[in-house]
Amino acid sequence: MDGVTAPGGRPDADRRRVRLVKGGPVLVEGPVEVELEDGRVVASDRFTVALCACRRSRAYPFCDTSHRRRARPARPSQETGDGADDGSSGSGAD
Repeated sequence: MDGVTAPGGRPDADRRRVRLVKGGPVLVEGPVEVELEDGRVVASDRFTVALCACRRSRAYPFCDTSHRRRARPARPSQETGDGADDGSSGSGAD
């Protein structure tokens, strides 16, 4: 894809990869500057920056893994469908 130009006439080399993590942050190739709703600009020089998508981070707009502290809903057993655990589902470590 040599010579491909992004919309607006910018070469691909200027593009940043953004990856959405289900239930987690938005990962952006850095360095980045983030403009907040109030107009302030915060910057990070890290090679990958995790931006908070749940708005629970104390370091907002950057992720501090607060999304991990949310209680997980109980999963029903696949065999019985009643939520009973027969202990055969593995190590139990998440």
